[in-house]
Amino acid sequence: MAEKANKLKPNDVDNVRFIGSVYRDLGNTTRALAFYEDSLSIDSDFEPTIVDKGELLVELGDMVQAATCFRAAIEKNPSSLRSRISLAKALKVTDTNDENLLWLAAFDTNNPDLYEAKAMALQFVLGKAYNDTKQYDLAFQHYARGCKMKRAKVEYSVDRNQLRIEAIKKFFSAETIEKFKGIKNTDATPIFVLGMPRSGTTLTEQIIASHPNVYGAGELNYLLDLVNFRGELPENAYPQSVTKFKKADFEKLGKEYLSKIKELAPQSPHITDKMPANHHLIGLIHLILPMAKIVHVNRNPVDTCLSGFFQSFKNGQHHSYDLYESGKYYRGYHDLINHWREVLPAGAFYDVQYEELVADIDNQARNLIAYCGLEWDDRCLEFHKTKRSVKTASVTQVRQPLYNTSVERWRVYEKHLGPLFEGLGDLAPER
Repeated sequence: MAEKANKLKPNDVDNVRFIGSVYRDLGNTTRALAFYEDSLSIDSDFEPTIVDKGELLVELGDMVQAATCFRAAIEKNPSSLRSRISLAKALKVTDTNDENLLWLAAFDTNNPDLYEAKAMALQFVLGKAYNDTKQYDLAFQHYARGCKMKRAKVEYSVDRNQLRIEAIKKFFSAETIEKFKGIKNTDATPIFVLGMPRSGTTLTEQIIASHPNVYGAGELNYLLDLVNFRGELPENAYPQSVTKFKKADFEKLGKEYLSKIKELAPQSPHITDKMPANHHLIGLIHLILPMAKIVHVNRNPVDTCLSGFFQSFKNGQHHSYDLYESGKYYRGYHDLINHWREVLPAGAFYDVQYEELVADIDNQARNLIAYCGLEWDDRCLEFHKTKRSVKTASVTQVRQPLYNTSVERWRVYEKHLGPLFEGLGDLAPER
């Protein structure tokens, strides 16, 4: 369809740009970049394409060239809010008098009736910029504004989430695991990386995907969709969607999933699936894909929840926009992981502790790669150099050598976190 549109309007700058964006959404970054270049060859001053190209370069890890694109767009149109937001997101703001930061702050003050989507994006990027410059009270103020706007637009229920957790625990009992074990599926292609959002799953996947025998597929909805995880009616959604399954149904489900992921990289011995929400499915994965590797990433609960609160997610994570709800969600996740430990055999999944990973990357990475059944490769320690598209919220972090400034980050925001501590209950740290 995209190529057909190009034949109809081959010299239309916006049409060629649109085709590039279609390929970008499909994950074909090479074709996307080619069409962006074609668009700019028609009109080198076309600001939307310049910004699109910059955003794609961010995904590909080329922050220097991405920033060059954003600055070029700003030079052509100094009042471009999108270009300025993109620049502030891509680079760390190091100066409280940074021209772009001052412009964004003034724009925020002078445009109280800004279109809602742009207003939310502006609040989150101002939060990020003020955090960069260690102006923590200002940062929290803007993050809280952005989250309040976002929370008003999404539907989320603490009680409904807890009911799902209890239903999962009830069905996937030790008896259920025993009843359906032994599915004869010997395919070891998948490596699942899962846990809470913002817990270090992107970093962990990047280390694994830096191995030449692994294709990093990122966050895949495949398994969630196959079990109707997001079904609107609770009686039809996971786990109810699988409670009537027979052994043959579970076996078929595993084969369907394998068929889908192998289309992504048919020649690769291993493919990662970094969907954090798959932590709800650990017992299911253990049954339907007994040879798959499952890597669970855990991080300090307050740092995890605060990092989620500071992020405007493109999809899902509706619990993240309220600190109390975020704390309750973490509690449910924590309880479910403990359930999997109780009902699954020892070694059914491998634990990575984020804080230990960043403190001792050499040994932790070697242990991780060994668990995945792979021979060690030094490229796994140079994960920030790996050329692949990363679309998650951690896209800028995994393009840098390892740093530990995210450990106990929450302490500079402690006075604002009462609702989060309440939601976490006894998981909240002593203060």
